Amino acid sequence: MGRSKVFRVTVKAKETVAAILPVQEHWLQLSNLDLLLPPLDVGVFFCYKKQSATANPLLSFATMVSTLKAALEQVLVTYYPFAGEIVVNSVGESELLCNDRGVDFIEAYADVELAELNLYDPNESVEAKLVPKKKKGVLCIQATELKCGGVVVACTFDHRVADAYSTNMFLVTWAETVRSKPLSRLPSFRRSFLAPRRPGSYDAAIGNLYLPISSIPPPSRALTECVNRIYYITAEDIALLQSSAGKGRTKLEAFTAYLWRLLAKSFDQKEKKCRMGVVIDGRSRLAASTNESMENYFGNVLSIPYGTSDLKVLHECDLSDVADDVHAWVSAAATGEHFLGLIDWVESRRPEALVASIYCEVEGSGPACLVSSGRRFPVREVEFGWGKPVFGSYHFPWGSSAAGYVMPMPSARENGDWVVYVHLMRSVVELIEEEKPVVFRPLTAEYYLAPAEDNTMHGHCY
Repeated sequence: MGRSKVFRVTVKAKETVAAILPVQEHWLQLSNLDLLLPPLDVGVFFCYKKQSATANPLLSFATMVSTLKAALEQVLVTYYPFAGEIVVNSVGESELLCNDRGVDFIEAYADVELAELNLYDPNESVEAKLVPKKKKGVLCIQATELKCGGVVVACTFDHRVADAYSTNMFLVTWAETVRSKPLSRLPSFRRSFLAPRRPGSYDAAIGNLYLPISSIPPPSRALTECVNRIYYITAEDIALLQSSAGKGRTKLEAFTAYLWRLLAKSFDQKEKKCRMGVVIDGRSRLAASTNESMENYFGNVLSIPYGTSDLKVLHECDLSDVADDVHAWVSAAATGEHFLGLIDWVESRRPEALVASIYCEVEGSGPACLVSSGRRFPVREVEFGWGKPVFGSYHFPWGSSAAGYVMPMPSARENGDWVVYVHLMRSVVELIEEEKPVVFRPLTAEYYLAPAEDNTMHGHCY
C-alpha cells in the first residue's frame, strides 16, 4: 500500500506563543452545544513541497518558523480562545478561561522525505510524530522540516472549544496574516446566538440522540481494535455513487449510504442492528430560524442524528433505498428548530454531563459509524507564503471502539476528488479494501505529489 519508511522526529525547540497585545483575562462561557462534547483533541495537518531556490532564495525553515510565530502572535489577539485554558467550575462543567496562556509551538526535524511518508497509514507516519500531542492549553502547533526540504504544519485543538468550521476560519486567517492579506472574516463569540429559550421547548426524540454519561453501561464486549487510514475517492466515483443513490440525493448522503452497507457487510448478522450517524452543522439552519448571521460564529454548532437498521435489511436493500433512509433522518435534524430544541434540552439537564449516543455502546445497538463532512476544509487556502499545500487532512483517532469515524474532505488537487480519513475497526477496513469495484483507494505519494493537471490517477471502475 505505498512506500513505508521508519523515521525519527527530533524536537529542535519548544516555545509558548502568546498574543502580541495584552488580553484582558476573562471567562468565556461554553455554550450548551459545546457542553455536548467530551474532552477530545482533534488534529489537522498540511504538507508542503520544498520551494525552488530561484523562487525564494532567502526562504529557510528558520525563516518559515519565525514568520509563522509572528503571525500567530497577531492572530491570537482575535482568536484568543485558542490561547486560553479549559477549567472545571464548582458544579463540574467545563469553562474557558481566556488568560493568554498561549499556544505551545514545537519546531522539529524528520529524517524522511515527503515522497516517503506513508500517509495511507497515519498511525505510522502522523500520530505523535507530525501531529503533536497537546499537553496543556487549548491549541498546540508543530512545524516539521523534512529531509527533502518539505514542511509539515500541524495543529491539535480541544474539540470542546471549536469545531472544524471554527478551526478552518482560524487556519485561513493565520495564513492570510502571514501573507499580509486582508482578513476574509473575523470570528464572533456571541454566545447569545445559542442561548436557551424561556420557556424551553424540544422534541422528545432528542433524548434518543444524546444520553447522560452516567446512564451508559460498561461495554458488554471486548474492545475492538481500530485503525486509522487515509484514502482518496475520485470525482468520477463520487458522481457514480450519487447517481446510484437516486434523484435528489446529495453526494454526502450517497457516500453515507454506501459506507453504511459496507459496515453491515463486515459483521455477522447475529449483531442484528447497525447504526450510522452524520454530523450536521447548524449555522445556516439557525440563521434561517433566527435571522441572525452565524457565518463567523466560533464554537461548536453540531448535532449528530443517526439511523438504525437491521443488518439483513442493509444487506438486501439497493443503495437508493438506504440513501432514502439516510436522507430522512438527516433532514429531520437539519432544521433551525432541531438546534434550538437541542439547546433547550441541554439546558434542562445541566449540569449533568451528556454525550452523543452514537459514540456509545448500548444494549442491542450493534456496530456504529459516524460520518463528518469536511467539504468546507480549506486545504488550498492554508498558504503561508511558500506555496499551496500538496496535501491536507484532519486526524482524529478518538479512541472509541463503540463507533467508527469517517471524514471526507476535498483533495488539494482541486479536481473534485475526496480525501477520506477513516478510523474504523480493522475488519471493516479490510472489507473496504477488498470491495469490488474499487471506491476507496489507498493514498500514495504518487497521488498527492502528482502535478495538478495530471489525471492519470483517475481511472475509475465503480
